[in-house]
Amino acid sequence: MLRSSIKILAVSLGLLSSSVFAWGQNGHRVIGELAQNHLTPNASSHVQLILGDDSLAEVSTWPDEMRSNPEHFWRKQAGKWHYINIDNPEQMHDHTNERISNRDQVKHILDGIHYTANVLRDPSSDLIDKQFAIKFLVHLVGDAHQPFHAGRADDHGGNKIKVEFFGKPSNLHKVFDTELVEHENLSYTELTQFLSTSDKNKIAEYLNSTPSDWLLESNRIAEEIYKSNETEISWGYIYKHTPMIKTRLQQGGIRLAGLLNQIFDKNSKPLVNALAKR
Repeated sequence: MLRSSIKILAVSLGLLSSSVFAWGQNGHRVIGELAQNHLTPNASSHVQLILGDDSLAEVSTWPDEMRSNPEHFWRKQAGKWHYINIDNPEQMHDHTNERISNRDQVKHILDGIHYTANVLRDPSSDLIDKQFAIKFLVHLVGDAHQPFHAGRADDHGGNKIKVEFFGKPSNLHKVFDTELVEHENLSYTELTQFLSTSDKNKIAEYLNSTPSDWLLESNRIAEEIYKSNETEISWGYIYKHTPMIKTRLQQGGIRLAGLLNQIFDKNSKPLVNALAKR
């Protein structure tokens, strides 16, 4: 049971429309494409059996596209899957159930990652459940690497912090969701190509982590951004923060691949006990 150290922000219809969607389409697709390129052959085969002709990049935005679905889950439950608000980072690791097996138990993004991974591992899961799980998992790993999806409850993850992006009204969450990525003016395939890496040391460093670590990294980055208190965003801000954005996209792709490899390929090295089957 969650303690007071991690507060999950109640989701209203107004909040759903703005704050639970991360990276925009391009960012999510970059993470999906990077992951696809780093799957082992066995993992790639399993992914294809579940998704058919769809790629990880293509399904990466599915949870956002479903936001207008009238079903109860999408109207009332799905929003909280995308984020977590962290009051006490030091106690983050104490507040998750890695064995979560019912989607009604999901209270935040970390639960969502564990739940969807467990569905994919479970040999009794049917194809529909696996399709739901992998589409959501691809998206959630992306969300976990966006700093303001592990931000503060009181400002709705930066949504209530008003800024100007090259003179146009915006907010801090939107800047890091979409505007910094889109300002690169690259297609997701071009950005994926630029971020692709075969550096074994870098890949090993990225994989030496857990989903809790990913969210704590995002929280630390968000707190540093909060401190800068900049409201007029232009070239200097982009120069300062774009390298971090690219690193987070790269980390998200490599870590998603590592997680899927660990789920689907028994010969793949696990993510430091991240979601090791117990």
